[in-house]
Amino acid sequence: MRWRGRALAVWATVSVALVVATPLFLFGYVLLKGAGVISWEFLTQAPSGAVLGERGGIMPAIAGSLWFTLLACLLGGVPAIATAVYVEFLCPSPRMGALVRGVVQCMSGIPSIVLGLFSYSLLVRDLAWGRCILSSSVALAIMIVPFVEVRVEKGLHEVPRSLVESSYALGCSKLYTVRNIVLPAARGSIWGALALGACYAMGATAPLIFTGAVAYAGVPTSVMQPAMALPLHLYLLVAQGATSLDLAYGTAFVMMAIVLVGNVAVAAYSRWSVKRWMRS
Repeated sequence: MRWRGRALAVWATVSVALVVATPLFLFGYVLLKGAGVISWEFLTQAPSGAVLGERGGIMPAIAGSLWFTLLACLLGGVPAIATAVYVEFLCPSPRMGALVRGVVQCMSGIPSIVLGLFSYSLLVRDLAWGRCILSSSVALAIMIVPFVEVRVEKGLHEVPRSLVESSYALGCSKLYTVRNIVLPAARGSIWGALALGACYAMGATAPLIFTGAVAYAGVPTSVMQPAMALPLHLYLLVAQGATSLDLAYGTAFVMMAIVLVGNVAVAAYSRWSVKRWMRS
């Protein structure tokens, strides 16, 4: 039995090492390949030249990705959080909760390319919104709703039940308990779920192709305009062949850096909010 325990320990250690080493290697490899093109001009100028990205930079793509991602988090995060609260605290019966969870699980299995086709048919063509940030954001929002809901529900479930039961014992309503006790206690988990959903949305290419992302555009000023996006820009650079691979690696590193900075900021805020709530 001892050798089995040792084998399990070795297996777990090697697995953890691989999990930690993989993103570090990926980040370093992309940086090494794209470091030569990253400059202030690359980050602040618009692309130019006869070939996409031959000169200039990716500033419109950065701005467009932020527009797509933030609006998708707003449109998808609000119903996802509300659904998690309903299932965890307000659902009238276990069967209804199971039904809602089943629908959410089914949503998570829809391919992103299908969401892009659906949004194109309904929003771009039938409702005549056109190819714009709003059309793309709706598609991305549908995509991240189950992603966010599951994690928020888990965070709400981890709030100590003693706090909830004590609030009920004092005569507080469910809505008061959720608003003043549960949501502040789970604030870190909620923001963490939204950050992961934002990362998921920022890397999606398929919904953007049909609904609002374009190869050339300026910095957007309205949600009814099309915009450039980092994942589509990266895809087009790779499609051009070996001559644009350095630019593609530079674009990929910028996108990874934005995601990393966002995750670190949300993680720091989550820890700070939890400590502040515990002190209060």
